[in-house]
Amino acid sequence: MGKITPTYSQFGCIGSGFSAIGLGATLKRWYGITDIQFFERHSDLGGTWWANKYPGCACDVPSILYSFSFAPNPKWSQVLATADELWQYLKYVANQYDLESKMTFRAEVSRCEWREQTKRWRMYIRNLDTGETLVHECQFLFGATGILVKPRPCDIPGADSFKGPLFHSAEWRQDVDVTGKNVVLVGNGCTASQIVPAIVNKTKHLSQFVRSKHWIIPPINVPYTKFWQTLFEHVPGVLAFFRFSIFMYAENDMRGFFMTKAGEAYRKHYEGVATRYIKKTAPAKYHDMLIPDFSLGCKRRIYDPGYCKALHATNLTVSQEPIVEIVPEGVRTRDGNVTEADVIVLANGFDTNEFMAGIEVVGRSGKTINEHWESWDGPEAYACSALNDFPNFFMLLGKLPPPLKTVGPNTATGHTSTILAAENNINYALRVIKPVLDGEAQFAEVRRDAEERYSREMQAALKNTVWFSGCHSWYNKEDADGNKWNAMTYPKFQPQFWWESMFPVYSDWIYEESSSPQPTPAAARLRARRRLLGLVRWALVFVTGFGVSLAARKYWHILSQLGPLTRLSIMQLRQKYKV
Repeated sequence: MGKITPTYSQFGCIGSGFSAIGLGATLKRWYGITDIQFFERHSDLGGTWWANKYPGCACDVPSILYSFSFAPNPKWSQVLATADELWQYLKYVANQYDLESKMTFRAEVSRCEWREQTKRWRMYIRNLDTGETLVHECQFLFGATGILVKPRPCDIPGADSFKGPLFHSAEWRQDVDVTGKNVVLVGNGCTASQIVPAIVNKTKHLSQFVRSKHWIIPPINVPYTKFWQTLFEHVPGVLAFFRFSIFMYAENDMRGFFMTKAGEAYRKHYEGVATRYIKKTAPAKYHDMLIPDFSLGCKRRIYDPGYCKALHATNLTVSQEPIVEIVPEGVRTRDGNVTEADVIVLANGFDTNEFMAGIEVVGRSGKTINEHWESWDGPEAYACSALNDFPNFFMLLGKLPPPLKTVGPNTATGHTSTILAAENNINYALRVIKPVLDGEAQFAEVRRDAEERYSREMQAALKNTVWFSGCHSWYNKEDADGNKWNAMTYPKFQPQFWWESMFPVYSDWIYEESSSPQPTPAAARLRARRRLLGLVRWALVFVTGFGVSLAARKYWHILSQLGPLTRLSIMQLRQKYKV
C-alpha cells in the first residue's frame, strides 16, 4: 500500500452529537473559526438522538433547558422532547453554522497520536463502507464520542440458540414489528420504563424481567400549547425566564445529593412523594418490586413516562425471577419455568466508566490514555476534560443513549441538563487554547500536579454524596476489594462548574513555544491581561447593580458620573493591553 498523504484541519472532532455541534458553533461565534472536521461512525449527525430509535425514546430533562443557551427553541412540542424532535433541533443548529458540510460520516476513528515534530494530532480513520483508511491531522483534537455507546453484552447463556430476533434497545431493529408478538424485555431502568408503555398495547404479551429497583417520581411531561409557543417566540425574555426558572429548580434538587442532614431531609421528602405515587399508580402486586430500599439519587431517578399505569395492562407480567438461560422458544428462569418469546429485547445497560472506548489515544510520552489512568483507580481529567501528556486534547460530552449523556470524566449530572456542562467544557477549552490560537504558544498542556490535585479533590467531594451511599450504580466502578471510583458525576452545583470554566487557572497550564515545556512570556502576559479584563467585567456587574440600587433611591445623578468614568477606564485598559 502506498504512502497516505494526511488531510489537515485546525480542529478535529470525534463525534457529531450535542457537544460536537456546540464546539463547531462556539468556534464560529467566538473566534470566527470554521476550519474543523468532524468524524462520525454513524450515517448522519446527532449522536444518541440519531442512533437511538427504540419506541418511546425521549429526553428526561426539560427541553427548554436541554438545549444550547445560544440557540433557544421556542417551538418545543412538549416539556420532555422526543428523540426525533431533539435530532431535528440538532440538525437545525448544525445547518445554522454550516457544520454538516464539515462532517465525514461512516468514519470510525481507531487511533490518535500526538506528533511531537509537527505539534499536531494524527488521526487514523476507517471508512466503514469501503474499509479504506484515511489519515487526518489537526492542531486541536476534541473527543465527543460518548462512553455509554457500547451496549452491555448479553450475559445470559444460550443467546445464540434463540429462534427469533434478539437485540439491545440501543440497536432497535426497525425491521422487527412487535405487533401481536410475545416479547420479553430484560431490564427496568430509564430505557425500559419508556419502552413498556410504548409497546405494551401492540404486543400479544409483554414479559418484563427486572433486576433492580429505581425511584419513579410523578411525571412532568405535558404539551406546550400554541399559546405558550407564541409567547416563547414573540415576547422578549419569556423563554429566557422559563429556562432560568427550570435551571434554578433543578439546581435546588442538587441539595438532595449531599450526605448532610439537609440532604437527608430532602431525600426523605421526595422518597415519600415517590412512594405514594407508585402505590397510587402501579398495581399493588408490583409495589415490592418497584419501591427501592436505597436513597433517592443513588441511581438515576425516573420521571414516569406512563410506566406505572402501563403495569395494569392485562397482557403484561413483571417478574423478579432471574433468567438463567435463553432457549430456542424463549427464556428459562431459575424456578424452571419457560417464558415463550418471539422477540427478546435487552435493556440491560452499557459498559460504563470507559472513555474514548475503541480508540487508542497516544500522548507525548507514547503512553495511551488507559495507561495514563493506571496511575489512578479509574478515569479522571483536569476540569473534567484535559490530561497531562496529552496537549491540545480535550474530552467533551458525547453520544450516549438517553437519558445518559456524558463523556468527559465527571461531567454527568443527576439533577439537571448536561448540555450546560457541555457548554462549560467547550468554553473552558476555547479559553485555555487562546494563547495557542494567537500564535503565542505551540500547544497547551495541563500540569501533572494540577491534574493530580483536581482528581483528589473530585473524588473526595464525591465520597460525600449519595452516589457513594451503598447502592449498585453505573455511576461507580468497584474493584475486587470494594473500593469505589466515580468517573461519571460532578459533585458540585453547576454554577461552580460555570465559574471554573469562566475563569481558568492559567498557572495550571503549560504553554510551550520551544522544545522545553516552559510557559512563554507572551502567554504569561496574555494570562495576566485576561485576568485583568475578567476583573473589569465583574466590576461592571457590580457597578450596574450599584447603579440600579442608587436609581431606586433617586440618586441617579451619581450613576451618571460613574458611567463615563467606567467607559473611560475600559478604553484606557484596552489601549494599554491592545485588546
